[in-house]
Amino acid sequence: MKATRIVRAVAGVAISGLTIAGLSVAAVAPAGAAARSTVVMMETSALTSLNGGTPDTNLVTNTDVGYLTGMGFIYYDNKPNLIRNTKFGHFEVVKKTATDFQVKYTVNKGQVWSDGTPIDAVDLLLSHVLSSGKYSIAAGLGDPSVSTAAFDSVGYGGTYDGHVVGTPVLSADKMSLTIKYDSFQPEWEILGPGPSPVHTLELLAAGKTKLGTAKENLAAKAAFLKDFTTKNTAQLKKIGAIWSKSFNIKTVDSSTNPLLLVCNGAFKVASAVADQSVTMVLNPKYNSGPAMTKTNPITKVIFSFIADGSPSYQALRNGDIDIYDGQPDAAGVAQLKAIRSATVYGGVSMTYEHVDLRVGAANGDKTEYTGPFAGDTQKAKDLRHAFLLALPRGDILDSQVKPFNPSGVVMNSHFTLPGQTGYSTIVAGSGVSEYTTGTQAERTAKALALVKKYYPTASATVQPVDIKFLFKGSQRRIDENKLIAAEEAKAGFNVSTTPNAAWSSNLSNVSYDLAMFAWAPSSVSQTGTNANFQTDGGNNHSGWGNAELDKILHSLEAYLTPAQITAKYLAAEKIVNANYYTLPLYQWPTTIAANTALKGIKSAPLTPNVVWNFWEWHY
Repeated sequence: MKATRIVRAVAGVAISGLTIAGLSVAAVAPAGAAARSTVVMMETSALTSLNGGTPDTNLVTNTDVGYLTGMGFIYYDNKPNLIRNTKFGHFEVVKKTATDFQVKYTVNKGQVWSDGTPIDAVDLLLSHVLSSGKYSIAAGLGDPSVSTAAFDSVGYGGTYDGHVVGTPVLSADKMSLTIKYDSFQPEWEILGPGPSPVHTLELLAAGKTKLGTAKENLAAKAAFLKDFTTKNTAQLKKIGAIWSKSFNIKTVDSSTNPLLLVCNGAFKVASAVADQSVTMVLNPKYNSGPAMTKTNPITKVIFSFIADGSPSYQALRNGDIDIYDGQPDAAGVAQLKAIRSATVYGGVSMTYEHVDLRVGAANGDKTEYTGPFAGDTQKAKDLRHAFLLALPRGDILDSQVKPFNPSGVVMNSHFTLPGQTGYSTIVAGSGVSEYTTGTQAERTAKALALVKKYYPTASATVQPVDIKFLFKGSQRRIDENKLIAAEEAKAGFNVSTTPNAAWSSNLSNVSYDLAMFAWAPSSVSQTGTNANFQTDGGNNHSGWGNAELDKILHSLEAYLTPAQITAKYLAAEKIVNANYYTLPLYQWPTTIAANTALKGIKSAPLTPNVVWNFWEWHY
């Protein structure tokens, strides 16, 4: 429902609805075989859930799978332009006054879910449940700004949550839904609802393990509408538990409840092998989005989970995969370009690497964090300050980015990217200059002086402050961790060097003092970073909380000029830097290498970077 950022390394958000997963790569023909209709695509992170809409499942892999299985009112192309999906439906402003702004969403008739159940506006109502804290409270599902609600959704706390008025109004024919806001919302086009097969949630809550009949499905949808309208707390809590947890599966086989796999996208999940692959096949009932190309259309997509680097290059060379999508170094790019059967596509990604320091428990988590960075005492702030001073961002850029992208720069803002409007103004006034002034050795010496205030024995050879570091076990992240651990040791920090394959599900784990991953935006939005920094933000995994910062971020939920947006970003960045929460590292370059025979590949800066135009793919 709301514009969010996706964690990449990464993590992602399903904008609406339920997403899915599945077959071993070994079971398919080689990628170079003739008359192909199968695409095998590399993913560096394994599937963790069929629903990418919770804080712990906000992963790009989950989102990529979800994109293929779900269609709604909008998507982005590779420019990036916001495209209205008129195959699914249309939406329009029906009222616009200073205090009453209304948008009507209409679903086109004739569309069906993959189990044959008609799609209508009742299927849009779950989006309100997932994104309206007021509804959650009124329905007895919990206050998501205080603790985890019955629906553990990342949708709470955004522009929709802050400005929606009342309950969306369903039309008499149940094909349209009208949403009212308390004022004009400049990003109204990306705030709208998405479809979910609500009848399956009712059937799952009833303990069903098979697809329903047409009559049963319609009755289940009617039951959901009644539960939604009457705010049936007991039943909605059951549905909330299913939505939040039951889709968190890595294996899909004959024993999987088929109700978990109902979708309206071009593809549906056939199978999934935990930590190995997901296989998706064409949905014969698909009519909710762009039509598949008539020339040798793709009928099967397989996500193969392969480590970046030599294993993935070799897989592409051997024809075991058709698409490589990773972060190679200069030598890796050379290897990819040397593959005669592959074409390398470059581009600019809006994804960026960063390091976050934990201050407290994540939003909704009652577990206390007691590590060295905990709270807002002077000691905690000094230690966070010291850690960020000793963070060798320049060395990381030089070794991990510049060999591949000589024009790459250290990134110095979380709210704008280098070259974007306002970036220079924000960087000049945010206080980030203390991390760019002087040499790294000088900054690390300042860091050590801060640490010695509390640990007098600290030195380049004595590290009294233990730091548990959460990061993925890819070679690039391992190399970055080594650089960080070595420099931080000179400031008295003993940084752990053990990667965690399950990093994405541990982002809120209070046993970790900091995390390194990447934010991957899925939309162009002036409030896109709010969820990361708001006290109740769905992407705030590190326990950051500042009332003044919350006020600034919420003030972005209005029509603003570019200069006003820049001023607010600057004010927000000052607070983030003054509290020593986090530092960005660098913007990701994009490298995609694909089987030359596969046509239609177009790299996009937003997530999903590769699969956004799957309907154009063909051999």
